[in-house]
Amino acid sequence: MRVEISSLIVIFFLTISLAGAQQNTNSPSGNLRNKTWTSDNGNGTFTNPLFYDEFSDPDMIRVGDDYYLTGTTMHAMPGLPVLHSKDMVNWEFLTYASDRLDFGPEFRLEDRKEIYGQGIWAPSFRYHNGTFYIFTNINQQGTQVYTATNPAGPWTHHKLNASLHDLSVLFDDDGKIYAIWGYNEIRMVELKSDVSGIIPETERIIIPKDQGAGEGCHFYKIHGKYFITITNYDPLCYQVTARADKPEGPYEITTTSSEESLGVATTYRMPRVSLEPPFDIVQSDKNYVGCIPMHQGGLVQTQTGEWWGFSMMDFNSVGRTLNLSPVTWQDGWPYFGLPGNLTRSPKTWIKPNTGFTSEPRAPFERSDDFSSTNLKPVWQWNHCPDDKKWSLTKRKGYLRLNSLPATKFWNARNTLTQRAIGPQSAATIEVDVQGLKEGDIAGLALLNLPYAWIGVAKTASGFELQQFDQKTGKLTPIPDVLNYNRKNKSATIWLRAECDFDVDKAKFSYSIDGSNFQNIGDECILVYQLKTFQGVRYSMFNFNTKGENGGYADFNSFEVYEPQPGGLTQPIPYGKTIQLTCLGDNTVLVNWRGFVRSVDENSPFAKGNASHFQVIDKGNGRIALKSLANGGFVTVKGLGLMADVRIEPEDQGEASTFQWQDMMRGDLMLMSLKTHRYLFADPFAGSHTSADAPGTRPDRKDGACFFWKIVGE
Repeated sequence: MRVEISSLIVIFFLTISLAGAQQNTNSPSGNLRNKTWTSDNGNGTFTNPLFYDEFSDPDMIRVGDDYYLTGTTMHAMPGLPVLHSKDMVNWEFLTYASDRLDFGPEFRLEDRKEIYGQGIWAPSFRYHNGTFYIFTNINQQGTQVYTATNPAGPWTHHKLNASLHDLSVLFDDDGKIYAIWGYNEIRMVELKSDVSGIIPETERIIIPKDQGAGEGCHFYKIHGKYFITITNYDPLCYQVTARADKPEGPYEITTTSSEESLGVATTYRMPRVSLEPPFDIVQSDKNYVGCIPMHQGGLVQTQTGEWWGFSMMDFNSVGRTLNLSPVTWQDGWPYFGLPGNLTRSPKTWIKPNTGFTSEPRAPFERSDDFSSTNLKPVWQWNHCPDDKKWSLTKRKGYLRLNSLPATKFWNARNTLTQRAIGPQSAATIEVDVQGLKEGDIAGLALLNLPYAWIGVAKTASGFELQQFDQKTGKLTPIPDVLNYNRKNKSATIWLRAECDFDVDKAKFSYSIDGSNFQNIGDECILVYQLKTFQGVRYSMFNFNTKGENGGYADFNSFEVYEPQPGGLTQPIPYGKTIQLTCLGDNTVLVNWRGFVRSVDENSPFAKGNASHFQVIDKGNGRIALKSLANGGFVTVKGLGLMADVRIEPEDQGEASTFQWQDMMRGDLMLMSLKTHRYLFADPFAGSHTSADAPGTRPDRKDGACFFWKIVGE
């Protein structure tokens, strides 16, 4: 019977990963305790995404030897994070440019009003004459300008006399300042020299409708020409670039990034937004990519002359993730990708040459014991908080949330959130609920639409553990789960949410001793939805359903465990002997008469040295494959077409070198440095292999992905 290896890989990894989170008490011990996703592999390479959590609508600039980054934060506050890097891979948090947005009751979740999916959108980050600028449009409030002379702050802000959605700004070298915006039809207007407002009479259309332009522009002047990178999302996401000799055009447009999904498909989508069940949730076809492919990005040049592109992907319910791509200039166009494989970006590639070396790091610490008098910068409030109703000092080492009236979690004030992180993660809180009053519910939520939570409700008869899934409307109660210790005046419980963003499923559990966890409720579906355009957020909450200001909950800790905190899920097996099996048809790659071909797993060739290849370290995460059958090296000849992958007696340098691409489900792709395309075994063809696959499709059964196992030292 043929075994579906790809399915087994996924099941194996998810079982081991989430079982690991379940078996630990609050978090793993040792160096795994606070290990979080780091894209730097420590071997000269990085793996996309740069952050495996939401960082949408990115804009990046270089100022001298330093790189700065910001992105959309919508209704989450504080907003507009400012990050700094020396190498574009490892980033540190500097500050938030916007401490809070407070333009009325809807920004505070008051009077049954809200700004979910509104607020700060698609900022444009710029630097000019000693000043840093962030331009962004805020729904119903117009375009705001944030400025600072030091990117770490302080930042001040003022409002423009315009509303320019998804804008981009260019400070031209003749002193003029241009802003562009729009969807399908791109408009341009000049700003006043002091950036105090627009000059209305300068507004004009620079790209007419139906010329191939979309939205989310990034505006540049490069070598005397004007370039605009623009995203399209219908019917699928892709990125185009417009080019002109003058800022007002005319512009010609070509596609410069498309189809790159990093082997991931859409899972669950909500095409028509509803705030209450029944929800219109669609499970996509296993190879449908929708808006996952890289889009809405821009360009940056290093000090050493390299060009790089940054963009986002709608990476299902974990949110829109940030990615970095090498850029190849060809015929005057900046294509994302490498020569021979334009518009497709590698998942793993060599880090940018900026002249600086940085240690692998992540911009945020996710776990928190609340021992500081300030919240860690990873935290953001859901809308503006009531600062009189939370505290880090009322009880030392605890976050205290006082309940405020709310009919449900969706409109609960003072909910403290942080972005959930993939590909899998488990968040655990320890909370003392002895201060709750009747009608209060406090706990841990997955803020999304639909949302789900686990919490403790104070009822007339005592404490009741509850788990609620908004999608199904099902409430699962467990009465009297807490044995309230009146002598110690504590009622402590541990609550956990485990999320698997590979399949967009979650489950909840609880513990009364911090060690033994029991599941509660059914498995939840995690949805990417277009109400907030955000990913799932881990959230601590406390609200009162009786319309009163209730009691308080004391949160002692919040811990996040990530079983796969980096792009290399397993060390590259340098010096080891491996066997490669095609995920498309379970065939095995062998040395056959000096060619590399695939054979049936029961073939005699698959049983002996013909299928054994030693992994040779070529540096920077690159390898050569040495055949144990005759000592020759797997080498790409010619154009890398069928039968161009052969066994040569000697190592042929670049032609015998492959970039190892860990696909994070126990499988890999091997990129030839000769073609910048991937080793390919046509499923069910039984033919010679090639090195001409541009990438892989989401089910990974197209012949470009291989399962590998060690068969010898």
